[in-house]
Amino acid sequence: MKNLVVFASGSGSNFQSIIDAISDGDLNARITGLVSNKENAFAVNKAAIANIDVRILNENNFDSENEYASELLIQLKEWNADVLILAGYLKKIPLQIIQYFEGRILNIHPSLLPKFGGKGFYGMNVHKAVIENKETVSGCTVHIVTEEYDEGPVIAQAKVGVSVSDTAESLAKKVLKEEHKLYPKAIQQYLKTLK
Repeated sequence: MKNLVVFASGSGSNFQSIIDAISDGDLNARITGLVSNKENAFAVNKAAIANIDVRILNENNFDSENEYASELLIQLKEWNADVLILAGYLKKIPLQIIQYFEGRILNIHPSLLPKFGGKGFYGMNVHKAVIENKETVSGCTVHIVTEEYDEGPVIAQAKVGVSVSDTAESLAKKVLKEEHKLYPKAIQQYLKTLK
């Protein structure tokens, strides 16, 4: 069974969907820890309820990115992390970590990549851009994290229709609903490919 470490900065709803998939037997893995950059993130409460270790690591509290990356790597090794799962984590993962876990970091993005990906495209910014562009279809993408934002190989996607009456907020709700279904399934499929 593989050990997952989840990274989350916000509400933790994707984190919760992964916890639920594991307890329902749909995802064969264990979560050994949660990394957050915010101690008041709702994800931290969800981890406490599920009895999952939490480490708050904010790079602003370190003298250098190198020091931060080293501390993060020590923690990930302590948790025996096999795969890192980004679930609404709003900080760039240090290069040292991406290289150490090459091909073993997954992210979920709220658009159909390569559309609406890259620096600055996160959260509501993505949905606003989709609406402004008059797209008729949007969705979410699970991909492997590489050194460039949102450019790693795509593992899975789910689509949602965009209606003329949709706002960024209503579209966000539709996409999030799909994220909750897609992410645990995509993680399970991905884990089967690991040695």
